[in-house]
Amino acid sequence: MKGKLAALGLMLVATQAAPAAELPKDKLVEAGSLTYGVAATFPPFEFQKDDKLAGFDIDMIEALGKKLSSTPKPMNMDFQGLIPALLGGRLDLINSAMYINPKRSEQVDFVPYMTIGELIVVKKGNPSGITGRDDSLCGKTISTTLGAIEETYARQDAERCKAEGKADVTVQTLPTGPDTVTAVVQGRADAMFTSTPGAAAMLADISDQIQVVGQEFDANTHIGMAVRKGDTAMRDAVEAGLKELVADGTYAKLLEKWKLPPTVSPFK
Repeated sequence: MKGKLAALGLMLVATQAAPAAELPKDKLVEAGSLTYGVAATFPPFEFQKDDKLAGFDIDMIEALGKKLSSTPKPMNMDFQGLIPALLGGRLDLINSAMYINPKRSEQVDFVPYMTIGELIVVKKGNPSGITGRDDSLCGKTISTTLGAIEETYARQDAERCKAEGKADVTVQTLPTGPDTVTAVVQGRADAMFTSTPGAAAMLADISDQIQVVGQEFDANTHIGMAVRKGDTAMRDAVEAGLKELVADGTYAKLLEKWKLPPTVSPFK
């Protein structure tokens, strides 16, 4: 009897000592690594600085890797290639400030980690006279990153202008976020949509070339890390690790480091 109790005690100790967040090791692309997809063209979340990845998401997954006893391994690619790469088994998850919407939620499962809004960015001086997400967009060219949520917003405005019998909106899709900014600065597009944190990052760098117009919209948009549909083991592990980052203050410190307001946190 004593032997059974002792064994039970050891089991309890082992259970208590087990980490709250543990990856499904048999499902990883590479043993010991957390292989993630990222499109590093979206500051302050992910971008390249001195030929190295930087940004909130990059710091977050580095911290998450420690919680999950794994080494984050990035695969930098075009945004529209992220979900196919995940579904094709080349990634363990997507970590690229991906907006959560119904279409994507049909393909992947999400672990939300931030709530943000959108703003309209135009060339300094606003030569096109855009006042917001209204009729002033009709007849204009909106530059967007191919496959990003901003393309959806722009096409919604194009449909609205068309339905009201107003001038067509031209939706200009480009490979990366910096390409869309350049199109606006060079006058090849009248406006672009971007996240509120993204707009803040751009203004910090090139406020002499761009400005924000109108009011923030879709302010309750969630972004998250994505795992394969139905992969509950991976989703639960990432979710548990993220909760640990919130609990020990790491998440809040990263918000402060990247100058993101506390209001973007969904962890109240």
